[in-house]
Amino acid sequence: MRITLEVGCVLFLATLVRSAVGFGEALIAVPLLALLIPVTVAAPVAALVSITVAAVVMLQDWRHVEARSALRLVIATLAGIPLGLLLLTHVAEPIVKAVLAVVIIAFAVWAVIRPATGLVHERWAWFFGFVSGVLGGAYGMNGPPLAIYGALRKWSPERFRATLQGYFLPASLVGVAGYAVVGLWTARVTRLYVMSLPFVAVAIVAGGFVNRRLGAHRFLSIVYGALVVIGITLLVQSIAMT
Repeated sequence: MRITLEVGCVLFLATLVRSAVGFGEALIAVPLLALLIPVTVAAPVAALVSITVAAVVMLQDWRHVEARSALRLVIATLAGIPLGLLLLTHVAEPIVKAVLAVVIIAFAVWAVIRPATGLVHERWAWFFGFVSGVLGGAYGMNGPPLAIYGALRKWSPERFRATLQGYFLPASLVGVAGYAVVGLWTARVTRLYVMSLPFVAVAIVAGGFVNRRLGAHRFLSIVYGALVVIGITLLVQSIAMT
């Protein structure tokens, strides 16, 4: 029961961030869950929660989804995953994480310095979706490229949150299907997921409340701050691995 409560608290925090901002729960959920339960259990539980959050947000805010961008991001991601797996097996992880960290931090700083800059056309979804697929296939880091794309598109907080969930829903479904095929979707995974649902439900409501009350400028500041945190975390990890 103690482990179940602790898992629920971790998923509450991760879901709150995901529901309020639209991304970032992977940075919280899997590392913290791995301190409590095996990674082979933590990853499927986190993926099931990701599907739940995405489905609920989509049902609530489907009108805010940029469907063409979401579809392009998903298709491009599927194309990028094989390259990500190749990267995982042939390039040293510290190097990739260090480069990714520098790029993420540089973008966040640049965006703060030049806040008026943005992309004109949604065709850039192909590029950012592909990069997301590469990083997702290699290290499960789909979120940062998607966040950068949404920030450059100057999406409102509602559109940002809803469109990213339109991406994460099919992506997470594919991930869970993979866990089921290799036998990682076990009875323990299902039990922890079901027991965590009350925590997740409260976090979705609270996160949606926060999202709707954030102005565009403040919301983007939070997104850039989250990207800096992710970048610094990756940089520290890359240094620790050398």
